[in-house]
Amino acid sequence: MTNKPTIALGDAPVGFRGRIQALSSAIGSLGLSGSELERRLLELGFVEGAMVELLHEGLFGRDPIAVRVAHTTVALRRREAMAILVNAEAPA
Repeated sequence: MTNKPTIALGDAPVGFRGRIQALSSAIGSLGLSGSELERRLLELGFVEGAMVELLHEGLFGRDPIAVRVAHTTVALRRREAMAILVNAEAPA
């Protein structure tokens, strides 16, 4: 079995599909503590093992991004998405 590289979802290109490996509570955003950002992401469905797909990015500055997690589409800032660590899934 090969090790798939883990990247931050905020660094992923449009069309990326992968599985959430972990949330990094070390990253704060807009004055939020790392634990508060992690709690909010968990409430939105960004849990370990969930499938994610990056659907769209904003026209200016590539922000915000539209992400499908499970069967829900969520808009996130890229700096918030940097706290979501994912592994790429092989195409089916």
